[in-house]
Amino acid sequence: MAAESVSKKDLVSAVAKRCGLSQAETAGVVDALLEEVTKALAAGKRVRLIGFGTFEIRERAGRRGVNPQTGKAMTIPASKSPAFKPGKELKDAVG
Repeated sequence: MAAESVSKKDLVSAVAKRCGLSQAETAGVVDALLEEVTKALAAGKRVRLIGFGTFEIRERAGRRGVNPQTGKAMTIPASKSPAFKPGKELKDAVG
């Protein structure tokens, strides 16, 4: 059973209501936060939000694989990928 999702618009609306700000102001803050997290990750930094979790870049080594369409062996290049590690408080809240 798939969980219901919450969109960025839903988050902006909820935060605006909770903080007594306009949706435009809140959207600006949310956009700025996401841009700063992205810039930090692109610069190779970790972003730690105590009580929530840590965003970081994980490197995956190159490896051998098989093309599922042709069955031929292929080399999968090394890559970097953003990752999130939840903090204890978030894990406890989710159960």
